[in-house]
Amino acid sequence: MSFTIGFRKVKHEDIDFLLELRKKSMTKHLAKAKIKQTNEQHLERIKEHYYQSHIILRDRKPIGVIKFGVTALNGTTKSLHIRQLQILPKYQGKGIGSKVLSVVKKKALQLQLPITLNVLLKNPARGLYLRHGFQIEGKNKIEFQMRCPLEVIAA
Repeated sequence: MSFTIGFRKVKHEDIDFLLELRKKSMTKHLAKAKIKQTNEQHLERIKEHYYQSHIILRDRKPIGVIKFGVTALNGTTKSLHIRQLQILPKYQGKGIGSKVLSVVKKKALQLQLPITLNVLLKNPARGLYLRHGFQIEGKNKIEFQMRCPLEVIAA
């Protein structure tokens, strides 16, 4: 079954969709990490770097979000940092995350930057990132810090 994936910049009116998306896609993973969030806390996270968000569309219908931007690590080394990648549960496991990561990799290649992200310890999305060449660089009590080096992206 073929489908098209597209993106559009986030708009102010997307807040309700993003809140529903976050709760449907993250509540289970946050619970495993013993993190309970109120609607206000979810909204706070959604509004962080809001205009770096892009709505993921499947056949022109919103099904997810990717939020990324260039960040400086240690004050000097820059990376393209994925702040959030969420897809509605009923669309997960269908190759959409891989297509989205391929687009982000093209952007990273244009910018000549590695890609970084953090993923909750028990979030199965970690497998997706590992398949795409991300390596675990560190971890704390709740998440892994992962990096996809430029050499891997360019390969």
